[in-house]
Amino acid sequence: MEKKKNDARWLALGIVLSAPLLYVIDIFIINMVIPAIQKGVHATDREVQLVIAGYLLGSASFLIIGGRAGDYLGKKKVFLWGMFFFTLTSCLCGLSQTALQLNVTRFFQGISSSFMVPQSIAYIHVLFTDDKERAKAVGWYGITLSIAAIIGQVLGGYLAETDFAIEGWRLIFFINLPVGIITIWAMWKYLDETPKDTRHTFDYSGALILTAGLISLIYPLTEGREAGWPLWSIGLLLLSGIIFSGFIYDQKRKPNPLIDMSLFKIGGFNIGMLAVLFHFMMHTAYLLMSAVYLQNGLGLSALECGLYFILHAMLFMGSAFAASKLIVRFGKRVLQIGLLIILLSFVLQLFLFGPSVSGFHVMLLIGIYGLGNGMILPSLLNIALGSVPVKFAGVAAGVFSTFQQTASALGISILGGVFYYALSRHHDYFKAFENGIIANIICLGIVAVMLHLLPGKVKSMPEGDFLP
Repeated sequence: MEKKKNDARWLALGIVLSAPLLYVIDIFIINMVIPAIQKGVHATDREVQLVIAGYLLGSASFLIIGGRAGDYLGKKKVFLWGMFFFTLTSCLCGLSQTALQLNVTRFFQGISSSFMVPQSIAYIHVLFTDDKERAKAVGWYGITLSIAAIIGQVLGGYLAETDFAIEGWRLIFFINLPVGIITIWAMWKYLDETPKDTRHTFDYSGALILTAGLISLIYPLTEGREAGWPLWSIGLLLLSGIIFSGFIYDQKRKPNPLIDMSLFKIGGFNIGMLAVLFHFMMHTAYLLMSAVYLQNGLGLSALECGLYFILHAMLFMGSAFAASKLIVRFGKRVLQIGLLIILLSFVLQLFLFGPSVSGFHVMLLIGIYGLGNGMILPSLLNIALGSVPVKFAGVAAGVFSTFQQTASALGISILGGVFYYALSRHHDYFKAFENGIIANIICLGIVAVMLHLLPGKVKSMPEGDFLP
């Protein structure tokens, strides 16, 4: 009887891990097919940036409220409906005929992900009450994210090259249909509903204000650059400042706010969030720029580009595992060494990633980047939240995840904008890549300063999600 119950829990874990698996695949799979999408829907550079940024923006805007929805309505119900709408919007993305249609459906795909992914993390805590078993389950969560990155990169390249009844890039969205149907059936059959917690109400207005502020900031950063910074783009940027100020005021006066603003009175937390902001800006922008440069600049096929990232993902997994052990002993020095390794990779790319670069050097230097990044991303949560009191741990982890997604969207908009601006000016992909790498190095320097200001020791914090 006990064995049957134990088997059921691990089966349930496999089902709930489908959410982060699909979510991360749909980030990395896009990078490999950006050139194909741009041709397929006749998108401009700024519109193709929004294909990535819109997804991340939708996710960031509702991530916290998505987590609370599971507590309030029941995790199984929210998980199931989140997966349903994720599958539906994926298919709508695949059916899109224009860049506008694709960007709107990608935004709603991101929103649906923000309701299903938090339930996956929450279910781990519900299913596994023993500390050792929970640690093992969380380990599988991290492994799933890394595997999803590899699948996304290789599958995106393969599908982009596929000759089928429809264009290959559309298949990257339709592939979610059979997976979604099977997962929804498995959820319905094997997952148990969790007790509802109706003590706190939703902060719907807070979520809407935050979403409006993020859109007002990110949309003009992508659209305004290519349009020559017209007055409407400047006006929206100014409006975003007003909206964020209103959001802070709104949150302070509410008894159950979306984000507890007292968190930001903790100096170490603010410094940690700045480190998160600039690191994820750099990371997401690098993945976009390198994929576009390898395909459009060096003439690699989408499949070849995806295969060149396999070493990156493998070294990321290896160094992430090692860093999780070393950080308890050496603290933030592990992350600082990771930054130096990334810097080495960037400098070598500036010198070697010219038109005549060999495939070996491309794979090796991208792999070195993954090695350094693996020492940073999984441990950044603990370092960033090291000064936060235990009573704020849960909400702080939610703010961390929201910052992570928002920073990724800003990276696509701002640093990706540097890449595309240099491309439009010089009509040279290597020159554009060079400008993008220099912008990334600047972000890397800011992260280094923030880490220097943070305490060196690490204390145990609740698990969060990270993207390889």
